[in-house]
Amino acid sequence: MDTMRDRFIATTTRLLEEDPRLALVLAEISRDGFEGAARAHPDRVVNVGIREQLLIGAGAGMALTGMRPFLHTFASFLVERPFEQVKLDLGHQGVGGVLVSAGGSYDWPAGGFTHMAPGDVALLDTLDGWTVRVPGHPDEAEAFLEQAATGDDRVYVRLSLQSNRAPHPAGPSLSTVRQGTGGVVIAVGPMLDTVLAAVDGLDVTVLYATTVRPFDAAGLRRAAGAGRAADVVIVEPYLAGTSTAVANDALADLPHRVLGLGVGQAELRRYGQMADHLAAHGLDPRTLRQRIAAFVSR
Repeated sequence: MDTMRDRFIATTTRLLEEDPRLALVLAEISRDGFEGAARAHPDRVVNVGIREQLLIGAGAGMALTGMRPFLHTFASFLVERPFEQVKLDLGHQGVGGVLVSAGGSYDWPAGGFTHMAPGDVALLDTLDGWTVRVPGHPDEAEAFLEQAATGDDRVYVRLSLQSNRAPHPAGPSLSTVRQGTGGVVIAVGPMLDTVLAAVDGLDVTVLYATTVRPFDAAGLRRAAGAGRAADVVIVEPYLAGTSTAVANDALADLPHRVLGLGVGQAELRRYGQMADHLAAHGLDPRTLRQRIAAFVSR
């Protein structure tokens, strides 16, 4: 199976052929994959080099002229390093663009902490008007990119090497993967397969989220059951607790408890492999099962 980043390159190359409004701004990352597109559309495929602030500024300038820019690099260099430009050049100026990241939280551990961005979604939560998509499969990533290409809003598409075995419908709503009565577990993007393995045999409902902002409050309320006490666990592939506030707001008038599981704040200095990071943050099936079962059984 191809990766989400492979699919991003193939899909964006096709969309550049189909839509003269679309532009792509790179900061070295994935440059080789877009060599053909750059030759075919030298006025709409721009590589600014390792200048991430310029990446955002150039994309915002294109948007001001009516173009639809896709802006791409690793998440740490797309959201964290040029955050002031994301805030001002896009948000303050009221223009749209599509941030497409690679690297997830720790897809390339050998790159070190500079290439890890578990706080990216939480950081975007400080800004208004962003749609955040977290696909769990390359097919879902392709669908979100196609949708984003036709709009004028601000969208973040978070790509990762982590992937579920099969795609699910990619949309704005929480989708029900399995029904239960002992609690609700929300699996975000590529965490679905791991969550399903973790809750095997547990009497819980599993919801799948690929659009995390805006959050589907109505969908969570339906799953929790109006008027009933609800235990909700959110398993996210980025900073633990990123979505606990929006879940609490969704259930504000109902008795409920929310547990946020994800990447911890402590820096892991022995980088290892991606699987080592999943285990260290308690995102492997065995540890997730222990934490989920203990929470919903109380």
